Amino acid sequence: MTNKKSKNSSTVYLLGAGPGDIELMTIKSLKLIKKAQIIIYDRLANPDILKEAPKDCEFVDVGKTDGKHPVKQPEINEIIYQSSLKYKNVVRLKGGDPFVFGRGGEEAIYLKERGIKFDIVPGITSAISVPAYAGIPVTQRGVVSSFRVITGHEAPGKATSQIDWSSFATDETLVFLMGLHNIKIITSKLIAIGKSKDYPVAVISKGTTKDQKVVVGTLENIAKKAKNLDTPALIVVGKVVSLREDLRWFD
Repeated sequence: MTNKKSKNSSTVYLLGAGPGDIELMTIKSLKLIKKAQIIIYDRLANPDILKEAPKDCEFVDVGKTDGKHPVKQPEINEIIYQSSLKYKNVVRLKGGDPFVFGRGGEEAIYLKERGIKFDIVPGITSAISVPAYAGIPVTQRGVVSSFRVITGHEAPGKATSQIDWSSFATDETLVFLMGLHNIKIITSKLIAIGKSKDYPVAVISKGTTKDQKVVVGTLENIAKKAKNLDTPALIVVGKVVSLREDLRWFD
């Protein structure tokens, strides 16, 4: 998917690297990495991916950690733009998928406004792949027929929340990305809207990698049980969590 033609001959590839396991990258992603002249990459992208780039490729680390954003998003936007003026093949490498809480839309708009051509290269989102590696299907016939993906990183006490917590009272699967540090807030809000304290929850840390760890509990005790887990981590809330005992295969 590209925007209208620009006077600049370069292309910026907003590329999703997948959830962590390098083998879950798409063929298209790998092809673009192999011809990249510069790669502007995030913390969540597997660092081994960079080894697939040409020897003369330039690398720019714009990764963010929890609570620490050494390179602010407006700066990242400008770095991508300036790189497109210097190089023909620019890769903006993101973990997961660029449009699933990856701010790829913001970066694409920034480029379009400046007449720079871009391609969106989807990646396998952690929202479905990480639960799968933990043996948790986000949907299951006879159990649940829908799921939602929600940011777990919305600032506590935010004046205007974009999350409609009351709509989560159903039994559909809820997947919270980047929510480990807000897990007490998330679980308390779900209990407040009427979910049982015994409702099943799983927290998956560093999913799809050799360091994957999974903790299973309930809305009442999961925050305590998962306190020693590291980021990146996601939270799965739903009856499908109980399927892990039969379907766990990776860890």
